[in-house]
Amino acid sequence: MTVRRVMGSETEFGVLAQGAPDANATVLSTRVVTGYAAWVARNLRTARGAHGPDGGGPDGDASDVGHEPVGTGWDYGSEAPLTDARGFTVSREDAHPTQLTDEAPVLTSEEIAAEAISESAMYAEDMDWRRVVMNTVIPNGARVYVDHSHPEYSSPEVTTPRDALTWDAAGDVVAHRAVADLAQRSARTDAPAVNLYKNNTDNKSVSYGAHENYTVARSVPFERITAALLPFFASRQIMCGAGRVGIGADGATPGFQLSQRADFFERTVGLETTIHRPIVNTRDEPHADEEHYRRLHVIIGDANLSHTATLLKFGTTSLVLNLVEHDRVPDLALTDPVAALQTISHDPAVTVRVPLRDGRTLTAVQLQRAYLDAALALETELAPEGMDAETAEVLELWDEVLTDLEADPGRLADRLDWAAKHALLDAYRRRDGLAWDDPRLVAIDLQYADVRPEKGLYHRLVAAGRIRTLVDRERIVRAADHPPEDTRAYFRGTAVATYPHEMAGVGWDTVNVAFPGVRRGARIAMPEPRDLGRDVCGSWFTAPDAEQWVREVARHRPHLVTGSDIPPARP
Repeated sequence: MTVRRVMGSETEFGVLAQGAPDANATVLSTRVVTGYAAWVARNLRTARGAHGPDGGGPDGDASDVGHEPVGTGWDYGSEAPLTDARGFTVSREDAHPTQLTDEAPVLTSEEIAAEAISESAMYAEDMDWRRVVMNTVIPNGARVYVDHSHPEYSSPEVTTPRDALTWDAAGDVVAHRAVADLAQRSARTDAPAVNLYKNNTDNKSVSYGAHENYTVARSVPFERITAALLPFFASRQIMCGAGRVGIGADGATPGFQLSQRADFFERTVGLETTIHRPIVNTRDEPHADEEHYRRLHVIIGDANLSHTATLLKFGTTSLVLNLVEHDRVPDLALTDPVAALQTISHDPAVTVRVPLRDGRTLTAVQLQRAYLDAALALETELAPEGMDAETAEVLELWDEVLTDLEADPGRLADRLDWAAKHALLDAYRRRDGLAWDDPRLVAIDLQYADVRPEKGLYHRLVAAGRIRTLVDRERIVRAADHPPEDTRAYFRGTAVATYPHEMAGVGWDTVNVAFPGVRRGARIAMPEPRDLGRDVCGSWFTAPDAEQWVREVARHRPHLVTGSDIPPARP
């Protein structure tokens, strides 16, 4: 066995307009997504050497792309947000509106009017509102879109925790580029600059997500997954929490806690993601061959900047899923998982004990140590010749962090987000005599998550050598423009980069291609997440145009391609 499995992340960024605190968040997010789609279009055109009289370049705005289409559009065909892993489907009538993610978001005329056609004409020169983009796929295979009034970056599929870290951090590069692009535009217009924060709450009772996704064998009973993950997720925050000033959903109670998300969870298991949030989400939306795979949609995590926290978040979860698949999970059932989640989060000393159903009380470190011991035993047993480097790295780092947490959590200020933030805030408190409810501490908490390297406190701590990193900056920046090479993300991202104008709609498991002429095109299915990597399809992209490329795909994978003028696959 191995830590390797198909995985990925989704990050909703906090969004604010400088000097306009009441600006419509959906409009701001649309500016971010539209602006980045235009940025991508300009850079793809530059790479093609296609500068024409309409000019453009890296410093232009959305109009620089002339009459070229901007953005790819999203294929909603495989979205099934109301299908529950427990064996039923919620009716659309009974669903909360925020659950209907299988529909394209629409920017209403009222929202546009409220912002763009205001008395100050705030955005009149900033954006062509007839060409807004709320959904696009970018050349690294990721999706960038407006989700619940926030700009979201959904990473491409990867197969290792280190790659999950790399392409998650690439999303921070994308966010910074979007912010920088809008700042340049703001300097030429009356529109306020927009800034993004990799955090999870506005500290006014609103939370937004940082989700993870893991491919799991369909044959594994979901009840077994749930039982294994409740104690794991309740205690994982001691390594993966992002830290937060304030206790409670509105942050009104003074104090510091490990997790930004813990106080927003109300249930153990459920389908919802924005209301009545459950520790284990039951959405059954595989984005792959549903007979073989399920996609575990994890909504409990924080938005991490720390490389160590991100690597452990993906790596330890993958190893626990190995335990589930081999039915080797230790019995750690909690008396009340939601209460334990919040009790652990509210204890930066990491010493509080939570009750188990069998009568024991354990600390979060002890809970995690039990999972680590079981994972180490299983991986050693399944790899008698020696485990792979990725698995060994996660196990070693897991042990190192738990050892330091037990000895002195302050040791981890150079590796974990919550510990780094706590050390920074505590230094300010001691220097200036501040109480935990001082608004200056809330401002520092927010500034830690600023995506701008020159402003964000996390990035400044890294630059000062006070926080360790695991992946070189150059590799992360490259990942913002290039897809992983060992999953179907390579196929998706390279198609978007090579034939951008022909991408009629792209999804996680589909690519829809438009051909010249009326109602001519093709649909390419990608049901196997590990198929269509560079070693398989890299040479196919030498085709001079999209139609010939699709025919090349059909020659190698006939059962994946349907559409006009494409010969049907032989049975």
